[in-house]
Amino acid sequence: MGSSALSLTLLLMSLILAGLTQDLPRPTLTVTPDSPVFTGETVILKCVINSDHSDWRYVWYKDHTEVSERHTVNRNTLTIERSKTSDAGQYTCRGHIDRRSVSSQSSFAVYLSVKDSPRSTLTVTPNSPVFTGERVHLKCVIESHSDWRWRNGLKYDRRYDWTNYQTYEWRYEWYKGSVMLQTSEHYTVYRDTLTIRGATESDQDQFWCRGQRDERPNSSQLSSAVYLSVKDLPRSTLTVTPDSPVFTGERVDLKCVIESYSNWRYEWYKGRDSVMLQTSERYTVNRDTLTIRGATESDAGQFWCRGQRDGRPKSSQSSSVSLTVKDLPTSTLTVTPNSVFTGERVSLTCVIESYSNWRQRNGLTYDRRRYDWTYYQTYEWRYEWYKGSVMLQTSERYTVYRDTLTIRRATESDQDQFWCRGQRDERPNSSKSSSVYLRVKDLPTSTLTVTPDSPVFTGETVNLTCVINSNHSDWRYEWYKGGNNSVMLQTSERYTVNRDTLTIRGVNESDQDQFWCRGQRDERPNSSQESERINLSVNVSAASSSLLVTGVVVGLSVCLLFFLSLLLMWRYKKNKDQQRNINQTSVPNQSAQSQPENFPLQSGQPQ
Repeated sequence: MGSSALSLTLLLMSLILAGLTQDLPRPTLTVTPDSPVFTGETVILKCVINSDHSDWRYVWYKDHTEVSERHTVNRNTLTIERSKTSDAGQYTCRGHIDRRSVSSQSSFAVYLSVKDSPRSTLTVTPNSPVFTGERVHLKCVIESHSDWRWRNGLKYDRRYDWTNYQTYEWRYEWYKGSVMLQTSEHYTVYRDTLTIRGATESDQDQFWCRGQRDERPNSSQLSSAVYLSVKDLPRSTLTVTPDSPVFTGERVDLKCVIESYSNWRYEWYKGRDSVMLQTSERYTVNRDTLTIRGATESDAGQFWCRGQRDGRPKSSQSSSVSLTVKDLPTSTLTVTPNSVFTGERVSLTCVIESYSNWRQRNGLTYDRRRYDWTYYQTYEWRYEWYKGSVMLQTSERYTVYRDTLTIRRATESDQDQFWCRGQRDERPNSSKSSSVYLRVKDLPTSTLTVTPDSPVFTGETVNLTCVINSNHSDWRYEWYKGGNNSVMLQTSERYTVNRDTLTIRGVNESDQDQFWCRGQRDERPNSSQESERINLSVNVSAASSSLLVTGVVVGLSVCLLFFLSLLLMWRYKKNKDQQRNINQTSVPNQSAQSQPENFPLQSGQPQ
């Protein structure tokens, strides 16, 4: 009886456990991307439990062992970063509800296949070591699709065949040390090749590459690192003869000596900008020697050379040499007067610095035999004068006496840059000068005004005012009348002057002419410009015309009265003579003849 009860109890418990197991959910495990995956890819495994519960805790297993901490778990997702071939295996998952001590069933196992990414091989041209300044090509070669597929035991799948899209579908990444390189003027990329232009010692390092593409496999493996070794080019030594410093006009030889190799072709450079020199009349080359004929100050600077050859190394390097060209004696050009006005006389004096000053300025030791021009007297210098870039010749207006150029009657055309220099037979052969700008100013202008406005009338008072456009007030005024043969006016009873005004009293027709004025003073400017000529027009006044007419009328009246008087007197005398003759003949006839003769005087009385 007891054993039967125990058997019944065990049976019931087995049935209960079997029912509970059948009710536990089974998770579904998915893998993204589809297997196989490739080394370097990110793989996501997701465990989905079809249940009303949401508080599952997920546990992951690989080959029946809980996964390592290298993988990232976020709730129901397991992420494998940068997958490796060691990540291949059987993966399962299970869920747990901790508060109820309940677990789900294990998911069905999913096999994750991890295949090798295509391999990358890095090659360097030219072979390491390379020399500084050389151009270096690093080429990244990714293995063919067929080799990669055969190595991984894969069947042909067009999705993976990068040859179907051509090789350039790969995008290449380049690394130096641990830093990914960016393209620049120094580093350029064309398809599968990285080019280093002008390699330097800083380019010496580990280099490697890999490819990236949009289709799977997305990436190739990193190539094996290649160490790029960069060596210095053979050194060149530059020598200068004669020893620097040299003087302007001398011949200078620069020789380039390269420490190793042979069959060099020599190149010459000057200046910070490393301008390659070209042969010319002054610059000539004979194998390893550059000759400068007639050195000038412009030849001073850094010189360096290098060799070129057909084999490697193709070039050498050079340490620079500074060529110092000592200054010629300076010439100082002075102008007297400082500010020049038209018409003035100008003196330009060329003063060459003393020998002692020149020697001290150039840091030269005393050498009487070669350099000291005071030993030969100062006048040993021969002076040259320039206006703009044209050498002046003596003329009526330009005269030279020893170190002085004189300009007579300066005009605006004389305004320009002037400079001078000395020439001599001994070293130094020449001096130099900085230019001086000669500015020629116009004299102050004069303006002549007339009051009242022209024309004026005879008898009026006329004022001529001379206004000089100047800040100076100490002008003396001169007045002129006439055209080409102008006469300077003198004060008189009719012509009076009060500072800047000429007054003409009782103007008459003789005053009609051209007038002009100018100013004079003791300081510079000594005079003003002549004013413009003004025509003074004089008309006869109306009052004078009336008086003239009255005079003419009166004169004519007086003449007429005088004529009439003479006529009457003549008539009277004639009548008297006739009467005397009649009286002598007879008295009766006299009385008869006298009546007709007296009739006109009577009839003329009422008149």
